[in-house]
Amino acid sequence: MLFIIVSCIFLGALVGFLAGLLGIGGGLIIVPALVYLLPQLGISNEVIMPMALATSLAAIVMTSSSAALAHHKNQNIPWDLTKPLMLIVAFGALLGAFIADRLSAEALTNFFAGAVIVLAFYMIISIRKQRQREMASKIKLQVISFVTGIIASLMGIAGGAILVPVLTYFGMPLRHCIGIATVCGVMVALFGSLGYIISGFNNELLPVWSLGYVYLPALLGLVLTSSLFAPFGVKFAAKLPVQTLKKFFAAFLILVAIKMMLA
Repeated sequence: MLFIIVSCIFLGALVGFLAGLLGIGGGLIIVPALVYLLPQLGISNEVIMPMALATSLAAIVMTSSSAALAHHKNQNIPWDLTKPLMLIVAFGALLGAFIADRLSAEALTNFFAGAVIVLAFYMIISIRKQRQREMASKIKLQVISFVTGIIASLMGIAGGAILVPVLTYFGMPLRHCIGIATVCGVMVALFGSLGYIISGFNNELLPVWSLGYVYLPALLGLVLTSSLFAPFGVKFAAKLPVQTLKKFFAAFLILVAIKMMLA
């Protein structure tokens, strides 16, 4: 247990730093890392992937809440539009956790890897300036939020990597896109991890110190350092070529995803 706590302390520091530097969600790093670390404890392969997803979401709750509070103070959240989306994305995340419990370990791994490849390619080819389009209707936005909740829960991420590009595509101001995505990310992480706790509550394959599929020692290590190191990443973002680093990081994610599918 000490091994996983120490490993996740260092992992949390890396996640926090890269989140501040590149503006990427921690789940894209946490999930592959836990898929590698958890088998070292002799945990069954059948529960490795849902444990990685659940623990990632549980760790994101704290960091997303802190970010959402900051965006609220800066008036970056249009609450009249955000409130209905929060409920829809929460339901999607809860449903996603129960879907994950029904999927085989191989199917869940392949879904995560395939979705990461799509997001990584988008990160590589995305262009800052996009032609503005007419804002989607409320029904379309609710459908998008519901689907985002399911996908994000199945990937162990907050969902900002999906919501921000979509909302930007429809011409919403970037600061509002990020604000909405951050609040929805809190709901995804909270209800997604809750779903994983409920669905894995009586699973006999889970190790000691598990709360459903959430592995508490790993969660402890992650939350101890992730929030502390994010400001350092933000500081270095002004000094380093972030757009170039994002492309290299995206290429790295693609390689990791391919390795997960071939393992």
